[in-house]
Amino acid sequence: MATDPFPDLTDEQLAGRLSERKDLPRHVAIIMDGNGRWARRRHLPRAAGHRAGRHAVRAAVRVCVRLGIQVLTLYTFSRENFRRPPAEVQALWNFLEEALLEEQAELAEHGVCLRVSGDRDLLPERARTILAEAESALAGGRGLILNLALAYGGRQEILRAVRHVVQRVAAGELRVDELDEESLRQGFYHPELPDPDLVIRTSGECRLSNFLIWQAAYAELLISPVLWPDFRERELLLALAEYLDRERRYGGLSPADAATEARPGAAAGAGDRWKRLLGNRS
Repeated sequence: MATDPFPDLTDEQLAGRLSERKDLPRHVAIIMDGNGRWARRRHLPRAAGHRAGRHAVRAAVRVCVRLGIQVLTLYTFSRENFRRPPAEVQALWNFLEEALLEEQAELAEHGVCLRVSGDRDLLPERARTILAEAESALAGGRGLILNLALAYGGRQEILRAVRHVVQRVAAGELRVDELDEESLRQGFYHPELPDPDLVIRTSGECRLSNFLIWQAAYAELLISPVLWPDFRERELLLALAEYLDRERRYGGLSPADAATEARPGAAAGAGDRWKRLLGNRS
């Protein structure tokens, strides 16, 4: 958000207010963008921006654990990212391996369960091994599901699902006239996860970049101008507050819209909406 509507609340106070809400998103997905620009503005190599982004990942995980968010999906490495210079790509894998090894104890302490979405065959062998070990070590977590999108592409995931359906039809397990969204969904990397309610993209760019393009069909989109390495607890808390201020209509009319239609001029102002969000506790 460009401005902070809650300047008098500390992070802990804002988190406490949000934790009282029963309509927080179940699934938050983040396109972590801006590492390179963050480094360039500081006259540092791009790799320094990726390393600095680890602090933002830690902050996002802690907020989601604190508020009881069910799933946090992080767009960690896209299929298109393989086009970057080999040295940068290798540095990204090194940082991933380092983070998984060093953050595993805290993740386990908070009951985080690790999952991966993407084509693992494209990952370096060492990264695949460390990922598998981390998944196994965190498999018993009953809290936040941390889903890392690695070597991931939304179009490729849909293609994967189509191939899964075609195989089932060819095997006689499914008739063409039985094909529906749920049967297609079974070919996704993790069909058991709920669709994202909120997709955040940092750095001000306004595109999905092939991220969860099926699952995000009805997600609320929030574009933050903050570069990912600077995205901290406060930024995520404000994003969640804005999410709660929106009305998800799924193509229909909400009760508030219907009431406004019946009573022209009755729409609440922005200040009234924020009071409704956190309660007027003056």
